[in-house]
Amino acid sequence: MNPEAAQVRRTYLLLILLSTLASSFIWGINTLFLLSAGLTNTQAFLVNAFYTAGAFLFEVPTGVVADTRGRRTSYLWGTITLLFSTLLYLLMWQTQAPVWGWAIASILLGLGFTFFSGATEAWLVDALDSTGYDGPLEEVLARGQVVSGGAMLVGAVAGGVVAQFSSLAVPYVIRAVLLGLTFVVALRSMHDLGFTRMDQANLVAEVKSVLTESVRTGLGNPNLRWLILSSFFLSGVAFYGFYAMQPYLLQLYGDESAFGLAGLAAAVFAGAQILGGLVVPWIQKIFSRRTTAILVGTGLSTLSLVMVGLGRSFWLVATALMVWSFFHSAVFPVRQAFLNGCIPSSQRATVLSLDALVGSAGGAVAQPFLGRVADRSGYGPSYLVAAAIHAVALPFIYLARRQDSEGERAEAARRADLIEASVPHRC
Repeated sequence: MNPEAAQVRRTYLLLILLSTLASSFIWGINTLFLLSAGLTNTQAFLVNAFYTAGAFLFEVPTGVVADTRGRRTSYLWGTITLLFSTLLYLLMWQTQAPVWGWAIASILLGLGFTFFSGATEAWLVDALDSTGYDGPLEEVLARGQVVSGGAMLVGAVAGGVVAQFSSLAVPYVIRAVLLGLTFVVALRSMHDLGFTRMDQANLVAEVKSVLTESVRTGLGNPNLRWLILSSFFLSGVAFYGFYAMQPYLLQLYGDESAFGLAGLAAAVFAGAQILGGLVVPWIQKIFSRRTTAILVGTGLSTLSLVMVGLGRSFWLVATALMVWSFFHSAVFPVRQAFLNGCIPSSQRATVLSLDALVGSAGGAVAQPFLGRVADRSGYGPSYLVAAAIHAVALPFIYLARRQDSEGERAEAARRADLIEASVPHRC
């Protein structure tokens, strides 16, 4: 790797480290935070659903911002929006706000993350291309996942411990401070290499063109279409599976005030995420086609969710959740490399945001529904229902695999992107 590409990778990893560390300070205790504000399970996951609804509403518009005004601009706006919405969460908790107040705060939180989604990956891929990097994209994405997992491990444990010895509000204060630091680092270190900002005079026409072409590229290509549609079922379950874990494990443990344990459980997820990133090179060797790896990994993660639902002991459920997280994490870099290899640079952030939009729609539907199941029947049955929803994604992934295209081989799409960056790729 040449020095310029190495610098791009270092900047990417630093941004991943800071943003994940900031976010993860509350991941281990977020559901407990909502329940402590007087919300029921149904209301808590309804609030989470408003977050995903906000992401649904703003995914593509913020992707267009990244594709027209710049990836750096989108990232900075996202950091500021997340900082504001985190402080608003604190206000909602302090005042024991009604559900509609939480809904507004959650929608703004969703808006903040949509400025990140798509833009960060698009910035990385464009910058690597501009510096002449010709290695496997999976390796850089997997390294980012390992760094993210490490940051999540530290943040989740620290957030749980801080909450245990102070209050559930303090991790949110720390998160706000870290987001401010992230903004400063991005402002100084992130530069739009390989990206040309559009002229203001042509902005409206260009935005319309990018949006139209991105939807055509994302849903018109059979490989992309089926994989993007599968995220409707996978993302909704992923949101619920992670956040329901917190009260579920504490319930099995027998002490629902053990906030430190909730943070440790989130850290176990982070460890599985690190391990999942580390095995990506092995996945490349075992599977010649990306969609095969995605199909197998998704099937195994579905079985893991079934074990979570059937488990009746703390250690069995915690182990099954870790296995689910491992398979989910191992598949994710392969899936993202596949998507990036099929998308032209000018539409990359918007198409990636379209993929995230479909996932957010699934989250907005699945979370309140599964939360209601948990209220009526318990967390175990809710995970069995989640496994059934997760399994619906498998036929969509199989349909993507049936295309048997050259673009899904590990390096074919990458070489095509370097050779013919201005031409839309057919995966």
